[in-house]
Amino acid sequence: MKPRNARLLLSLSLFGLLAGCGGENVKSAAPMAATPVAPGKPVKIGVALGGGAAKGFAHIGVIKMLEANGFEPVVVSGTSAGSVVGALYASGMNAFDMQQKAVSLDQASIRDVRLFSGGLIQGQKLQDYVNAQVGNKPAEQLKKPFAAVATQLENGERAVFVRGNVGQAVRASSSVPGVFEPVTIGGKTFVDGGVVSPVPVDAARQLGAEYVIAVDISSKASGQRPTSLLGAVNQSIAIMGQRLGEQELARADVVIRPQVLDIGAADFEQRGRAILEGEKAAMAAMPQIRAGIARLRQAHAAAARDADARASAAATEAYQRCLDGRSRLDKLRGKEGDCVAPAR
Repeated sequence: MKPRNARLLLSLSLFGLLAGCGGENVKSAAPMAATPVAPGKPVKIGVALGGGAAKGFAHIGVIKMLEANGFEPVVVSGTSAGSVVGALYASGMNAFDMQQKAVSLDQASIRDVRLFSGGLIQGQKLQDYVNAQVGNKPAEQLKKPFAAVATQLENGERAVFVRGNVGQAVRASSSVPGVFEPVTIGGKTFVDGGVVSPVPVDAARQLGAEYVIAVDISSKASGQRPTSLLGAVNQSIAIMGQRLGEQELARADVVIRPQVLDIGAADFEQRGRAILEGEKAAMAAMPQIRAGIARLRQAHAAAARDADARASAAATEAYQRCLDGRSRLDKLRGKEGDCVAPAR
């Protein structure tokens, strides 16, 4: 073999040996770990359930879809029919439990007409029914914070019941003027909450809700003549509370409007359809709800990171002050004394 070829072969052999050794010892770099995001506190979701008599069954469908998509409300407020559904939900029932109750509900079990009062519904049966469903617990012992909104007849002020007799609060909230007898509580008289707060968004906020989902099933003054006395009364209440209702709804994060306006106030036979319309309306609003909850979660995470950063900076500053305050002897010896270094 010629010297030139021998040198070339030796060089190639050495290169191959080095390459082989390098292939054995050089490992692929591990992927960089993502910076963990502080989860922060969970978003406190509230539902504000509006009044609307038999249309109120739609609330059950809304709650069913919220639960199915992982957005379980932890705060509940209700006006009139919304207070009935809200009380049952706050007691610990899920949407399927409430649907079973709705399907088996007999109007006679909640309607007690008193002839000597002009044919008005007394409301005691409704009160007893609600109390039986919630295990006769007062509002402050329900599993979720709950508020029933009524109107004080003497001065027209909004009344928010968050403690005491749940059935009585629901009865007050549901006492449609001209249909139900007014309710006396603590020496004051109360009627339907729809007069002042058709969809109780502010009550949900007062209970601590950060993200309020309002469900509006109230009748609108559409120019059509109501065909029944109850329909006429409901539309009159809707007209009275419409302007206030619009202002309060603007303070909700999302408003769900099930297509139930053509269901009569006393048309309990349409309960199945009302529940279905509630489901459909909730699903249509789901992208907006997801986006809103995601924004709040990101805000919570950012707030948690900021709080951690402030706490770390404060600890570092305290440590430095401690070091600066050491005795001269500790400083000469390089000892930290009683100073505790912040965790890294």
